[in-house]
Amino acid sequence: MLDYEGDTHLYLQIAEIIRHRITEADLPPGHAVASEADIRNEFGVARTTARRAVQILRDEGLVYTVQGEGTFVGPPDKGPRQARKTPMYRQIAEELVELIRSGDLRPRRPIPSETALVDRYDVARETARRAVGLLREQGWVYTVPQRGSFVSPEDDWPEK
Repeated sequence: MLDYEGDTHLYLQIAEIIRHRITEADLPPGHAVASEADIRNEFGVARTTARRAVQILRDEGLVYTVQGEGTFVGPPDKGPRQARKTPMYRQIAEELVELIRSGDLRPRRPIPSETALVDRYDVARETARRAVGLLREQGWVYTVPQRGSFVSPEDDWPEK
């Protein structure tokens, strides 16, 4: 339980809680630990507070983070990590493709903004940006500067 009125910063308290979970559960190197989004949800703190807590554990060598995959126990060169089946940006792109195919997102109409994707999926802006970039590369969407990204006309969609 966090002490919001105590003299210890919240990020230090959260780092101590996660440190305790890792050592008490005797988690092996490579085992996934709470993501920044999970920490934010569990403790009701800001993204910067969650990041600072994870950074403390990284500085101690207790965990390491792989961009787009998560945070894992131990130093990065020890033991295999639990691999995510599909990177989050690809999951987002696949869900948007399904919305396009189903007609929920119509041709020449906007897709959700980067900010909306960040909020909906609770991911970093770069993850949302990569998802839209992938859709653009595949031909599902096009971008108009200063206007946003739009669903491509159906004739331009990639073949199934």
